[in-house]
Formats: sequence, C-alpha cells, structure tokens
Amino acid sequence: MREFFKKVMLFCTGYTYSNLSRLFLRLFVGVMFLHVCVRQFLDLGHLSAEFPGFWGMAPDTSMTLLLIIEALCAAFIILGFLTRLAVIPPLVVMSVAEVVAYSSYDSVTPTLFTFQPGYPVMFIGILLFFLLSGPGKISLDYIISAHIIETNDDNEILERA
Repeated sequence: MREFFKKVMLFCTGYTYSNLSRLFLRLFVGVMFLHVCVRQFLDLGHLSAEFPGFWGMAPDTSMTLLLIIEALCAAFIILGFLTRLAVIPPLVVMSVAEVVAYSSYDSVTPTLFTFQPGYPVMFIGILLFFLLSGPGKISLDYIISAHIIETNDDNEILERA
C-alpha cells in the first residue's frame, strides 16, 4: 500500500511527465495560433481594410506581414525550434490584442480579433511560461543543443590530446 501511495504521489506532482506536458502545451498554443492565422487569412480582404498600417506600410501589406510572422512563429512553437525567440512576436500581438479588445469596443474589435476579450491574457500567460522555461526535452531546440554539446565535447578531447 505504501509503494502504491508513493507512485500516486509522484504521478500527481507531475514529476514524470513535465516534458510531455510542455509538448502538449506547445502543440495547443501553436495550433490555436495557426487557427487564428488561417481565419484571418481567409478574411484578409475585409480585415486589411480595417487594419491600421505600421512603419509606413499599406494596411494590406502590414496585415499580410503580420499573418506570415504569426504562421512562422506558430510553426516554430509547434516544432520547438528557437522557441524562446518565437514566442516574442505572438506575445506582442496578444498584448496589443488585449489592449485593443478592452480599451475600445468599436467595429474593428470583433472582426479584427477572432477571439473574445480575455483569451489574449491566457495566451500571454502560456507564452510567458515558454519564455521563462523553454520548450522541454521533446523539441528541436533540445535535440540541436544536445548535438552541439556532444560535438563540442569531442573537439575539446581532441584538442587536449
């Protein structure tokens, strides 16, 4: 009975599945961002007319650039590639979305952002988690860093000899 209790406690604390849970969270956030990106892409003509241009670009060019950045960042988050860098643009987009969704309830808000006010806060929290903790061991970042460490150790051994 005591061994069973120990196994249950280890399972309940998340001791054994932390990397798998990071993978699930990465997949969830990445797929949700791709979903938002595809919905905005399908309604690009209508949204670009209401989207404010930035850095002196036309609104349709700005919207297209934003969608490309969102799609690339979502793919990088799903794969776990450059994860800490890939969460920064969506973090900025979600922060702006939250400010726009709560500060003004005009005609742009419901069409420009395809989610209810409050959802960006959820995404901001998850993205901050990945910014602080990283993608976990089930990611391209981990595989690449393990390969770099392995090849650096071999070079150091050859240099010592």
